[in-house]
Amino acid sequence: MDRREFIAYGASALLKAKSNPAEEAQPVVGASSNVQALASVGKTNIVMIMADQLRQDCVGVYGNRVIRTPHLDRLGNEGIIFEQAYSSTPSCTPARSALMTGMSPWKHGMLGYSNIATNPYPVEKARALSEAGYFTMAVGKNHYYPITNPHGYNHMVTDEHCSYWFDQSGPQTAQSYEPRCDYESWFWSQMPDKDPHKTGLGWNDRTAKPFVFPEEMHATYWTGTTAVRFLEQYERKDPFFLKVSFIRPHSPYDPPERFFKMYEKADLPKAEAGEWAVKYEPRSSERDDLWHGKLSDEMIRNSRQGYYGSVSFMDEQVGRILEVLERRGILESTLIVFFSDHGDMLGDQNMWRKSYAYEQSAHIPMLMRVPKSMGLRRGQRVEGTVELRDVLPTFLEVAGVDAPKSMDGRSMLELVRNGKEGWREYLDLEHDLTYDRTNHWTALTDGRWKYIFHAFDGQEQLFDLKKDPNELNDLVAKSSSGKDLAMWRGRMVEHLRERGPEWVEGDRLMLRPKSMLHSPNFPGYVPMEKIAGWR
Repeated sequence: MDRREFIAYGASALLKAKSNPAEEAQPVVGASSNVQALASVGKTNIVMIMADQLRQDCVGVYGNRVIRTPHLDRLGNEGIIFEQAYSSTPSCTPARSALMTGMSPWKHGMLGYSNIATNPYPVEKARALSEAGYFTMAVGKNHYYPITNPHGYNHMVTDEHCSYWFDQSGPQTAQSYEPRCDYESWFWSQMPDKDPHKTGLGWNDRTAKPFVFPEEMHATYWTGTTAVRFLEQYERKDPFFLKVSFIRPHSPYDPPERFFKMYEKADLPKAEAGEWAVKYEPRSSERDDLWHGKLSDEMIRNSRQGYYGSVSFMDEQVGRILEVLERRGILESTLIVFFSDHGDMLGDQNMWRKSYAYEQSAHIPMLMRVPKSMGLRRGQRVEGTVELRDVLPTFLEVAGVDAPKSMDGRSMLELVRNGKEGWREYLDLEHDLTYDRTNHWTALTDGRWKYIFHAFDGQEQLFDLKKDPNELNDLVAKSSSGKDLAMWRGRMVEHLRERGPEWVEGDRLMLRPKSMLHSPNFPGYVPMEKIAGWR
């Protein structure tokens, strides 16, 4: 069986090949053949499901009465709903660095969007869980560079949409060649004369339309199917850690037609913008991948229709994963955590895409279904700021391993058990220069208040998230907010002080008009001034 056949028909052959030859694998007979083997190891299986670019308010259990996400809602209703979950650096690769390492942006070193470190960190999620006795499997998007870098996974079957990232205008050369990801290889094994990316929509476009190929050819369906086949065919006696990483609802907003039509007549929420966001009304570009611009209600609705359909299509795949866990009798011996790497502005505040401090970009869903044996009350809503850095320490606790002191993150189970007492008082957010030199900021939030410092010009913003969850009213100009503003500014000064005089001088926050993409903690760190041509 070659690689394409393996991807098309399941992971069983490779898993058998990786097994200890001296260990006799139990044959799969029916749907629940090795339930006893899986249950006998005494450790909880872990399934980590993540979406790309899913904002918190587009999941039903968080209060959206229009979107249809019955399976994500089930995870929340049968588990724990974290109300104040964030992505500290809300774009793809720095978010995933926090997830990989359990560290804050300054500690893992990625302050904005760049390639994830090629050199390994001292502790990485998959490697740590593998050392704890888990078979570690990744399905879907990792966003590693190079894409074949395993970062500790025993096996990866990837969807990186990597052919977006090299020039397809002419014949390939040795210099232009980029390895295809597994989804693309599988797609071309089924439709060799078609291109999954030549659908009329670009990678960051705000436009939406139905997927032009059969539904089963969509990356979302492929990721769900690959995860299901892994769970159906898993035969090892080791507990498993399964990462399922969907590349949607990140644009292109291209759900299958039945999901696009699902929201054809739905009363979708309209975009909202505060008076402070008027400056973002002019279009940043006439292209469809603009980062700011006030578009017509019809254009915004088109984007949201495709986005909502993409979310519901992904939710259906989550349902398939839950079904196979139930069918094999291992749902109650498996911890399931669902979240996203960051959100999507979708026209709110006259902005598009991500990388901003605002709720639609940085506030993410975080749902955790715990086995009954953990004794935690199900269906509860938990307050207290959690972040992607907290995912790995949570998994290490479940695996029976102490998190190293180098990690900034903490097990979210601690917050569930003990409440906010003793938990972090507030959370740090930041993003290096992206799209434009003015989009460069640091922020703090405790889930009630949010303070933002814009590094380009020193502008400050303060929002009361309890009274103003959509951040329409910037309180900085109000005299009544002076005391709160001073307190949050002081917290920011203390938070950034360790970074040196480029960040804080005395009690003053310093302007940073130039990019500082990496901190000195980034593996293989090179100072920005030594990178030729860097802005």
